[in-house]
Amino acid sequence: KAQIEFANDNGVVGSITTGGSSTSYNTSSDYRLKTDAQPMTGASARVQALKPVNFEWIADGTRVDGFLAHEAQEVVPEAVIGTKDAVDADGNPNYQGIDQSKLVPLLTAALQEALTKIDDMETRLAALEAV
Repeated sequence: KAQIEFANDNGVVGSITTGGSSTSYNTSSDYRLKTDAQPMTGASARVQALKPVNFEWIADGTRVDGFLAHEAQEVVPEAVIGTKDAVDADGNPNYQGIDQSKLVPLLTAALQEALTKIDDMETRLAALEAV
């Protein structure tokens, strides 16, 4: 059941839905909204360029794994909103944000690339061992 829908001039572009014991955060993904879909290439190199870190939140001292937004923006710009070191008219920080779900397609493509390489190596190794 849709609890909240997000819309703009293009119609509904996202929602928060619930069911049974779960909550889903949805963004538009229907193929009819897209054009020129092409396989991703070079995903492994892009993942290697990401710089995951373990950091402490200033507000409460908790430690978590994640990214520094401006660094992730260099690799996956669509995952980050805002500009590094931006401030408002009064000099107050305009903090950057990251939508980590935007990293999932890149991570999936990189994993697929790695699995393909592993399969190829296993095939080559099996052939060498058979000799």
